[in-house]
Amino acid sequence: MFLTVTAVVFGILGLVLGAGGIQLLILGGSFYFLLAGLAFLATAVLLFLRRVEALWVYGLFILGSLAWALFEVGLDWWQLGPRGGLIIVLGLWLMLPAIRRKLGPADRRERAATAMLPIAAPVLIAVIVAGISLFVETYDRDGVLPTDQVAAAPALGGDVPDGDWHQYGRTPYGQRYSPLTQINTDNVKDLKIAWTYQTGDVKLPEDVTETTYQVTPLKIDDTLYLCTPHNWAIAVDAETGQEKWKFDPNAGLESDRQHQTCRGVTYYRDPTAVEGTVCAERVYLPTSDARLIALDAGTGAICENFADGGTLRLEQNMPYNPAGYYYSTSPPVIAAGKIIIGGAVNDNYSIQSPSGVIRAFDVNTGELVWNWDSGNPTETAPIGSDETYMPNSPNSWSIFSVDEELGLVYIPLGNQVPDQLGMGRSESVEKYSSSIVALDVNTGQDRWVMQTVHHDLWDMDVPAQPVLMDLTNAEGVVTPALIGPTKQGDIYVLDRRTGEPIIPVRELPAPGGAIPEDFTAPTQPISDLTFRPPTMTESNMWGLTIIDQMMCRIQFHQLKYEGQYTPPSLEGTLVYPGNFGTFNWGSVAVDPERQVMFGMPTYLAFTSKLVPRSEIPPKEEGETGSEQGLNRNEGAPYGIIMGPFLSPLGIPCQAPPWGTIAGVDLRSGEIAYQKRNGTVYDMTPLPLPFKVGVPGIGGPMITKGGVVFLGAAVDNYLRAYDLTNGEQLWESRLPAGGQATPMTYALDNGKQYVVMVAGGHGSVGTDPGDYVIAYTLPD
Repeated sequence: MFLTVTAVVFGILGLVLGAGGIQLLILGGSFYFLLAGLAFLATAVLLFLRRVEALWVYGLFILGSLAWALFEVGLDWWQLGPRGGLIIVLGLWLMLPAIRRKLGPADRRERAATAMLPIAAPVLIAVIVAGISLFVETYDRDGVLPTDQVAAAPALGGDVPDGDWHQYGRTPYGQRYSPLTQINTDNVKDLKIAWTYQTGDVKLPEDVTETTYQVTPLKIDDTLYLCTPHNWAIAVDAETGQEKWKFDPNAGLESDRQHQTCRGVTYYRDPTAVEGTVCAERVYLPTSDARLIALDAGTGAICENFADGGTLRLEQNMPYNPAGYYYSTSPPVIAAGKIIIGGAVNDNYSIQSPSGVIRAFDVNTGELVWNWDSGNPTETAPIGSDETYMPNSPNSWSIFSVDEELGLVYIPLGNQVPDQLGMGRSESVEKYSSSIVALDVNTGQDRWVMQTVHHDLWDMDVPAQPVLMDLTNAEGVVTPALIGPTKQGDIYVLDRRTGEPIIPVRELPAPGGAIPEDFTAPTQPISDLTFRPPTMTESNMWGLTIIDQMMCRIQFHQLKYEGQYTPPSLEGTLVYPGNFGTFNWGSVAVDPERQVMFGMPTYLAFTSKLVPRSEIPPKEEGETGSEQGLNRNEGAPYGIIMGPFLSPLGIPCQAPPWGTIAGVDLRSGEIAYQKRNGTVYDMTPLPLPFKVGVPGIGGPMITKGGVVFLGAAVDNYLRAYDLTNGEQLWESRLPAGGQATPMTYALDNGKQYVVMVAGGHGSVGTDPGDYVIAYTLPD
């Protein structure tokens, strides 16, 4: 009976692999899976017949599979294991006495040792090869960044005391760099939790999917300022973590919000106000119902003299204003007496969408000073109360940077809705979509624009805050530079005065084949400093078993894919890098003294499929907003179905690593190292600490002590790395997902702290929470 059951199992596997193998061959894929199916079927038949040749057939199949796997992926354990795991387990199964003693002529079945050899030898060889591969790292690139202090007194941007953190990226330059040195590469391993604060703002059952906690707190004097996903503003004591005040704007819930998050608040000290007076120091809070609220930094009370009783309504002058379609998820910037703000416009909801206008208001009164609308870019004078901005123009939902000496604010721009349909875009929309734009702080006029994708059909909006630093070349010439990370993996290094590339940018041919109503750009830009992955092939497909890997290969060939920038299609397109981005809003961190960069390149393929309007079902009751699944594009001829490229088991179809860390010498433009980052500890039913390299979203922070801090990965850890070589120095388990960017500060006594917010991320599925955790060295 045991032998019969085994034969049935082999027969079923043979039929599945054979049928899938035939389909794969028809699609132009590998012949291996058909041969594997035939090998399983032959083994099954021989087992039914109780023939010892079953072991010979399966043993030869093991050796053939090993040779095929080594040919495709070499000694990469994470790809060899899934290719051979099930095969070897079944080989071991055939070696059980209950199987092998039933095979062959009845008078010879007791000769176990010789009967086992045809299967034992191949299994042993495969296990030895697998064991060797465990000690071979086929992906990591080792190297070191220069340690010389290139800039003796680097420009950090703004007048921020060393122990403070005044803006999202610490200063208007967005460097995510702290000049503190108490915590360094020698002692970071000793970090302990100093205090934990829980905000009380937890994810609700009725919240939208993408309810996320992405805040980086500010530290001014002795206080931390932060916000929560439901837009509470909170002040806590920097030494003890005790709450000082909390403000709830009652932003409510709205199912059509695509995001429910807050990345930060904005701090301002009025230089004309008498110190200690009400609202001399303010915190500006953006909310998910499109308000900007001014609060007294000391008490949390509303500053009634700002705008309309302390509240600026951001939906004013919008041509369309459906609830939940427009709001600001990122903190505005303040420069030259103006508070400058953009807003998120829901992706792929409707062509009747609010404008992506960038506006500057008087920081004290809330009066509109200028407005720059990428749909009407030349007219920046404040429009009248009865006028409206251009509908559905490219928007900026991320964080801005400012160089007040140059009088420029740097804006990362997105696309017009729908992201995947380009017909009917105006000349100005074509010019500014998916670009970095430098605007005059005083007038709003654009000084220059660098487009990172032409005629973007892939939602490759510029997601990250541009980072500003002064770059010294080999001849000692200093250039004010901008470092702009992109979703497609390019790092643009530009002269921030003019937008001219410092590291060259080239144009490469791009695939065609758009739907008849649309077109594609013949070329696309690429920076010479890039983390773009190679074009994907069938051998890059992955799976926990040979079965789901075969299914991924079939999906791969069914999708339209001619490399990066393959246009959207009715049959379905593979988008790689996916619209999750190689880099996202977490941006990168730079050390302006050593002139090096640290980032977290992520690699996840997505799929997109256009759906004709007539085939889109009615909206269901209770349906909430999301960037994944069916995006309706109301008013457009097509909706679109989007999501990660996953196997039937719900894991990525592409081989790992899916997440890495990397260090770059910005003077030479060379990548010094790139390594897998993160484990599958929280991605699998069992808490396995395998360092596969997992996806993440969030950003890094660098200290002068030579340490990089980064959470972001989906395995719920905060980690510290050596900036010089990328080696991990320390980690701390987080009680929830750490999809925020850490920060650091010091008290007046010199004691340094590192703060991490752990609250989870809805779209990547990490554990929700409401934690703010501070770490410090033991006394």
